[in-house]
Amino acid sequence: MIKKEFFTLSGSKGRGMLMDLTYDDKLKDAPLVIFAHGFKGFKDWGTHNLMAGYFAENGYRFLKFNFSHNGTTPDNPVDFTDLIAFSDNTFSMELDDLNTVIDFACNGSAIPRANGVYLIGHSMGGGISIVKTAEDKRIKKLVSMAAISSFHNLWPKAAEEQWRLQGILYMLNTRTNQQMPLKATLLDDLDKNPGRLDIAAKAAQITQPWLIVHGDEDKTVPLSHAQQLKAAQPHAVLSIIKGGDHTFGGLHPYAENTLPAHLKEFCSLAVNFFNK
Repeated sequence: MIKKEFFTLSGSKGRGMLMDLTYDDKLKDAPLVIFAHGFKGFKDWGTHNLMAGYFAENGYRFLKFNFSHNGTTPDNPVDFTDLIAFSDNTFSMELDDLNTVIDFACNGSAIPRANGVYLIGHSMGGGISIVKTAEDKRIKKLVSMAAISSFHNLWPKAAEEQWRLQGILYMLNTRTNQQMPLKATLLDDLDKNPGRLDIAAKAAQITQPWLIVHGDEDKTVPLSHAQQLKAAQPHAVLSIIKGGDHTFGGLHPYAENTLPAHLKEFCSLAVNFFNK
């Protein structure tokens, strides 16, 4: 039987991070996959729960979490009700959050201890996962899912000068129609940590097996990002999903109880890669 357990960890600046673990109760110490969501994302977005079920049915534990400053709260895990926290977010804080989650998976304090983890990162979470994989040998294999090749690609380059002058930039969330604020501290983080936060440079340092998956109809993060990552790390495997968009057919909210075809193709690729 597929089960789900919920946990809360203390993330960056002491903010709570909600997590859930999906698993087959006959396989309580199965290999563990951690999923890192993307920009303006959250752990219960659209098709993420169906994806967790797919991995559990295929012999893996699947742990997904909300980054501490993604704009949701433990009381409102699917709504962006804390835009102050969202505005304070940095890439370094997300790396700290991911480290906290890996510690949780590997220390055996609340769940059977994972002897290393598999990591999947989507979009911006893919960029975070690439950096973390280069730094942390507890990550045994990486699958990047429509990942960015540079954090600077998340906004128009032309916006940076005005952003620095005003101290804040607003980005429209087309789904919720919210203007999502980002403080210039996000740019400061990139300025202060140019080596650590260079995704392509970190990609070149990865020694673990790595599967790069991208859709050829991704309008949000073009296929060229995947090609740049592959060029940076020739040992990585690049798999292109024909007709795949940025979320491989996923939507929020998602009313169906089966995975969209392109996302099922992604999940199958990832499971096969982890099985090898």
